[in-house]
Amino acid sequence: MTFILGLTGSIGMGKSATAAMFRARGVPVHDADATVHRLYAGPAVEAVEAAFPGVSVDGVIDRAKLGRQVFGNAEAMRTLETIVHPLVHAAEQDFLAAARARGANLAVLDIPLLYETGGERRCRAVAVVSAPARIQRERVMARPGMDEERFAVILARQVPDVEKRRRAHFIIDSSKGLDFAQSQVDAIIAALSSTA
Repeated sequence: MTFILGLTGSIGMGKSATAAMFRARGVPVHDADATVHRLYAGPAVEAVEAAFPGVSVDGVIDRAKLGRQVFGNAEAMRTLETIVHPLVHAAEQDFLAAARARGANLAVLDIPLLYETGGERRCRAVAVVSAPARIQRERVMARPGMDEERFAVILARQVPDVEKRRRAHFIIDSSKGLDFAQSQVDAIIAALSSTA
């Protein structure tokens, strides 16, 4: 039986780097964000363009144009989520079926808004990637196109880090370097592979 681990973390916490650590150890990882990128170049284009006219360019959703229509608009965001979330969930189910067919002891669902969307109910345990708020802010503000207002809007959509940590089965501290984070990932893999 494949143990399903949810992996999440607020913006700037190092979740993507941590997911790569699981993947490098041979653990199958389903990346919800990467799935959305694929959907925006294929299956979701028609429905998203119908809901938000003018956001597709040459048959692909232009994320910048879409962002201008939905960012900071709760109703528009809900509309987009009703289109995209079922498609992401279907891709996730295909991923898990393939992981089970390969006999994987452990599979990771890398979902940025895991708690916000109730995704933890599909997992046997959750690992939260975390770092002090100061380090998070430094990482996020170094990103191209980021400003205080945009950062605040993103944080407002996310369950606070302290709450994520409280609800997590595992906490991966990404503030002490890659080797330290990798050691935590390895400990989780060892612990969960024996319980699968």
